[in-house]
Amino acid sequence: MKKGKGIMIVTIGMVCFVLTYIMFMQFKVVEETNIAQIETMRESELTEKLASWKEKHGEIQQKLEETRQTLQEYRDKRVSNQEATELLDKELLQAQTLAGLTDVKGDGVVITYTDYEDSEHDGRIECYQLQELVNELILAGAEAISINGQRITNLSDIININIDNEAFILVNKKRVISPYTIKAIGDAKYLESALTLKTVGFVTRHPNAKLEKQSNMVINKYMGTIKIKYAKDVVKEEK
Repeated sequence: MKKGKGIMIVTIGMVCFVLTYIMFMQFKVVEETNIAQIETMRESELTEKLASWKEKHGEIQQKLEETRQTLQEYRDKRVSNQEATELLDKELLQAQTLAGLTDVKGDGVVITYTDYEDSEHDGRIECYQLQELVNELILAGAEAISINGQRITNLSDIININIDNEAFILVNKKRVISPYTIKAIGDAKYLESALTLKTVGFVTRHPNAKLEKQSNMVINKYMGTIKIKYAKDVVKEEK
């Protein structure tokens, strides 16, 4: 009886040893595979851009979900006029802010962008470079942006002008010159991180652009007139 019990114990021990050995070999293979993958990876603009867009995609999905929740709030609160009014006022304020129709205050970043003064670089800043900076700020979640005091909206124009051998930039049909002061209100840490991202961030790629975080700064509203020329309301007849 004792002999049979001893054989059983030895057998169980051998099975445990074999299973442990197999698990160890699997972990080792996984570990070696990960190391091999890491060693073959290279830091490149494409990789970092892909990571940035993946993160932005996640934010867009989150915004979509927030919008769906807002619509549900409308449905849930339409029985109460007061609650619905408060919700509409909040949405109206957000819409006005995004459209640049109100002065805004908050934390963010300030970028000072200056023409080059040496012969090693291209010299004068072009409008497309300001447009590129604005686009990166928008992708990084900036809620309000201005260039030399000119509020940027969806209808803002940033263009080069050359008259009588004189070149300058127009923003909202107003002349702006170097140094360009670009203010952006939003998550200061995220804005800074996006613009200083290794090899691909705007500030990283443009040594004549200097960035600093700032608290409680003010961006004035858009002073021009927004005219809608081609869009028309669609009136649906109730059946």
